[in-house]
Amino acid sequence: MERIAIIGYSGHAYVVLDACKKANINIQYYCDKNEKEVNPYLLDFMGDESSSNFNWDKIETFVLGIGDNEIRQKVVKLILSKGKTIKSVVHPTAIINDFVSFGEGTIVAANAVLNPFAEVSDFCILNTGCIIEHECKVSDFTHIAPGVVLAGNVSIGKSTFVGANSVIKEGLKIGDNVIIGAGSVVLEDVPDNQTWVGNPAKRIK
Repeated sequence: MERIAIIGYSGHAYVVLDACKKANINIQYYCDKNEKEVNPYLLDFMGDESSSNFNWDKIETFVLGIGDNEIRQKVVKLILSKGKTIKSVVHPTAIINDFVSFGEGTIVAANAVLNPFAEVSDFCILNTGCIIEHECKVSDFTHIAPGVVLAGNVSIGKSTFVGANSVIKEGLKIGDNVIIGAGSVVLEDVPDNQTWVGNPAKRIK
């Protein structure tokens, strides 16, 4: 049996573990800063992957249970430096068109919809019930939160966070390291490194 560990064991990790269970991916271990008092999935504690005495030889494959883009990027860099594999997870209720592509280590949660010719890069999160319409592009390490709608031909940059129930108008370009606040309606392009909120969404300092 392939030895698989999840990184993180709270919050978003529970969503990922549910998807793994439904997709018949057998997670046996978890990695976190400390052993958890609550262990709902009955996993074995492996320790902190960033510690010097972590037993890398015990695990073959990892799944990412980290919602934060910056932390996820650091963890990915560490795992790959050890020559390990990071597995993508797709909840069986997700609807994915035959012409969709997505990369390594990406999480597709329950009831997400990916329509024709959408392209999703590596280590992304497409969270519960989001809609990625035709010909959208989602770049590395981006988190699309629950209920988000990306209308057709939207481009999302690297390490961007699109908050829950936001709507991005068709044809727009959202830059790298952007934060779109929950419930926002974005009607114009957003440059790199900015935070936009509201309906219609506006930049905040």
